[in-house]
Amino acid sequence: MFTANQIVAHLVGDYLLQSDWMAQNKHKRLDAAILHVVFYTMPFVLITQSPIALALIALTHLLVDYTGVARYLAWLKNRPWPDSKPWKECRETGFPPEMPKWQSSWLVVIIDNIIHILCNGVVIYYFG
Repeated sequence: MFTANQIVAHLVGDYLLQSDWMAQNKHKRLDAAILHVVFYTMPFVLITQSPIALALIALTHLLVDYTGVARYLAWLKNRPWPDSKPWKECRETGFPPEMPKWQSSWLVVIIDNIIHILCNGVVIYYFG
């Protein structure tokens, strides 16, 4: 279900083909998010030519990036524990404000990448 070429396509699309402008604005501006998704999806054409798979890769990527769903998942995974903080304190990264900024930022990037790779793997396996 998950292959090296799928992970490489994700990394190329999400990092090499994403400009600073896209990265800074994709959570706030739909045009930046859509442009990023267009560039993100291009490497996947080397893996699959299925229009459905490519559309689902693009759509899931748009939803994950534009909504910032990784922050919510970061917050939710800590909810069962007694020292969890309310959302209003964790809104920026999904982690408590006392966590070092570099650590919470990297953890959100890792969660975001895991979500994208899982979505892409499922889409390529079933539709690709």
